[in-house]
Parts: sequence; C-alpha cells; structure tokens
Amino acid sequence: MSRFSMMSGRWVSWLAAAAAGLGLGLWMMGTSAVVWADDKEDAALARTRGEVKMLDDLYKNAVVSITQRYMDGPPAAKVAKDVFGAMAKAGHHDAKLVDATGNPQNEANLPATEFEKRAADAMRAGKPYYEEVVGAGADRHLLAATVVPAVLPKCASCHGVNEGDLLGFIRYDLLVK
Repeated sequence: MSRFSMMSGRWVSWLAAAAAGLGLGLWMMGTSAVVWADDKEDAALARTRGEVKMLDDLYKNAVVSITQRYMDGPPAAKVAKDVFGAMAKAGHHDAKLVDATGNPQNEANLPATEFEKRAADAMRAGKPYYEEVVGAGADRHLLAATVVPAVLPKCASCHGVNEGDLLGFIRYDLLVK
C-alpha cells in the first residue's frame, strides 16, 4: 500500500476528481496543477478550467462549421472576433485570437502581453495548452491559451501554410469563481 493511499479521505476525493476530470486532464496535457476536491479555491479553478474547455470546444467547432458551410463568405476568424467581442461586452469573459507564426494576417493579432508572448513560445514548442493564474481572492483570473492549427485546406491556403501547421492560439481571460 502506498503512502498516498493511507492519507485521509483527501486521496479518495482527489482520485474521484481525477477520474471525473480525465478528459480535461488529457486535453490540458501536462499542466502541473493538482486539484484537491475539498479545497474551495482550487475547486473554483477546476471549474474555470472546465469553462475554458467548453468555450474552446464551442468556438473551434463554430469556426470550422462556418468555414465549411460558407466557403465564399468572410473568414470564420472574423466571426469569432465578433463573438469574442460580444462575450466581453456582456461581461462573460475575454478571448482573443493571437498569432504564433510571426507573420499575422493582422498586426493586431501579434502577441501583445507578456502572457501572450509566453503562450506563443509554448505553442511553438508544441504545447496544445498553456495557462497562468494571476491575481488573488475575488480578483483571481485564469489566463489560458489553446492551440489553433490550420485544420482545413481553406485555413492553410488563406494563411499560406500546410494543413496542420500552427497558426496561433485563442487566449482566454476568465475570472476564477
């Protein structure tokens, strides 16, 4: 019996949380945070990470669907930016498309903050997810970045890269609650 299995209910709680969050853990591939189920603050962080995962799935599926359905329409990234703006205006969260190639279609998409620069480095190093927690108490935020590759031939053609190549990432800023 390992020394971990002898710990009080904390080990059992962690194991249950880990099993329930296996998909999120695999998606984040390598984040180092350990979440104890009985720690309210870390439970809030785990919920916020789950919210990033849900938003990321929603936004990326929408962009792919728009690109496939409206082949002659505006680039889906423009639609995504509109949606990001609406979400920020409503006070839900902040999201931004950020270039990681060094050759953006729009200079405004270059990494601007120190977090975005570190996230761009992480994406170029092959990481699909990068995060930092900033602030404290009621002003604690999860800054997260999720990889955006050229997933369709249209994406690759428009950006002048090969299908599957890194384009950048979506940067999220969510209040931990």
